[in-house]
Amino acid sequence: MTEQVQTENQASVLAMWNALRQRFAQMAEGLTEEQLDWALGDTSIRFLLHHTAEVEFLFAEWFLGKKQPAQLPPFSTRTELLALLRASDQHVKDAIHALPEEKWTDPVESRIGASTPLEAIGRLMYHAGIHAGQIALIKKQHNIGA
Repeated sequence: MTEQVQTENQASVLAMWNALRQRFAQMAEGLTEEQLDWALGDTSIRFLLHHTAEVEFLFAEWFLGKKQPAQLPPFSTRTELLALLRASDQHVKDAIHALPEEKWTDPVESRIGASTPLEAIGRLMYHAGIHAGQIALIKKQHNIGA
């Protein structure tokens, strides 16, 4: 097996991505099956985790050029949902590794507007952070009312 050489952008982006995703994964792995159905209004923790994975697959395709799988893995159970999150994380990492150095600052048009791959990764991290905050709020509100 040959060692893959990382470009400057890949190394920087992966370091930030891994720090965020490790925390996000730890938070998700700490949830019980029951907690996945806790909600604020119509928005459950299960939905937020699935949505986060789905957006990661979309952004990897739109901005990094890595096609989504034809069908995403099932996500009915906690185990399946955690596997989906691991798959979306790996998909983004694979896309980061595959993107040539010269493409990181080229604007890419998408259904949600133009962003460079660097900006898109920042948006993905912000997106996951927002949903991690929502999950923390749902947990806090649920535990206060218990």
